[in-house]
Amino acid sequence: MEQSQLKRTTGLPGAVLLGLGSIIGTGAFVSIGFGAELAGSYLVWAIALAAVVAACNGLSSAQLAAIHPVSGGTYEYGYRFLNHDLGFTAGWLFVLAKSASAATASLAIGKTVAHAIGWSGYAEVGISIAVLALLTGLVMGGLKRSNRANAVLVAIAIAALVLFIGYSFTLDPVPSVLDAAQEPKHWSDILAAAALLFVAYTGYGRIATMGEEVTEPRHTIPRAIVTTVLVVTILYIFIGVALLNFPLGTAQSLVLADLVLAEHAPRWVYFALAIGAVIAMAGVALNLLLGVSRVVLAMARRKDLPPALAALNPQRTSAPAAILFTAGVMLALVLIGDLELAWSFSAFTVLVYYSLTNLAALQVSPDLRFVPRWISILGLLACLSLAAFVDLSVLGYGIGLIVIGLIWHRVRYSAAATSED
Repeated sequence: MEQSQLKRTTGLPGAVLLGLGSIIGTGAFVSIGFGAELAGSYLVWAIALAAVVAACNGLSSAQLAAIHPVSGGTYEYGYRFLNHDLGFTAGWLFVLAKSASAATASLAIGKTVAHAIGWSGYAEVGISIAVLALLTGLVMGGLKRSNRANAVLVAIAIAALVLFIGYSFTLDPVPSVLDAAQEPKHWSDILAAAALLFVAYTGYGRIATMGEEVTEPRHTIPRAIVTTVLVVTILYIFIGVALLNFPLGTAQSLVLADLVLAEHAPRWVYFALAIGAVIAMAGVALNLLLGVSRVVLAMARRKDLPPALAALNPQRTSAPAAILFTAGVMLALVLIGDLELAWSFSAFTVLVYYSLTNLAALQVSPDLRFVPRWISILGLLACLSLAAFVDLSVLGYGIGLIVIGLIWHRVRYSAAATSED
């Protein structure tokens, strides 16, 4: 069994960096723009609501990861604490949701680079594919090398965001920010914005999926998740306040750099922010490749996916087949390519995924619990409620894919049971 387990080489700083690298990217540079379009001047309230939901889910994830520290996250928790149908659904949702997030990051990189050099159309998709291929090669080299790269990516991303925040405070606040035109059309728009912004927090789940790779997982994983959520919440609030100094419009639907460009800022400010955005989103895609491949690895071990995907390299530092499979799913989503649709789909699937996380956390026995039950109950209700405010077409696609996955799982499960008999 030891030869099938990954080595524990990552401590608390590395785990926090992986969490930050999974969050500070598409969330900071793209998702907050989507939220601004919906919530208007109530953007900071939507960020705060998303932070509360993320904190509840993060603590539930920490509770589960501390007592069951294996690769796979809620996929494994579902099997252990719920049942095989819900366990499979969690894994299925994770792969879909995070692949959509990675595709969003890759597409945003393609659009940003193409926009900076004056290209458009197929060039955007071509750049996105090239970025995904490069990151796949890096991940194939093993987690340790990716950790080093991730530390650099996080530092550059935070520096770029600090530059954006600092520049925004040199501007005169937009007088119309409190006008009726800047108000959300309906209170439900604030909840819809919170649902999209919640996805901007969920990189902490990457920490929970690496239970086999961190040292002292019972202590390291909870501390890393809580630290990551706190740091990101503070950063997002500053970005939200800064964003209200700009006219709210369609520019936010791409990256924050477009806002700076629209304000006719010095070119060096624009290019510095654009470079930071690209590097940060590359960090997100890098960590999602790692996280999703670990869930694919866990699903292959249980034969919910082809067993060949569970093979490790001789050094037991990487799962090449799982990584390539994951990259293939992400590539398919990149080729479909719609930034806002991909992000909304990710929001719905992630919210349902974390509903299962909270449900599993409620099954933990009192003697092993260090997170109060009310936190998991609040997280469960909040996730299900926010999921209902995602765009109706996305709800339909999401529910349909869940049903398709469950049908496939039931057929496979029944066939396996018959063969054993």
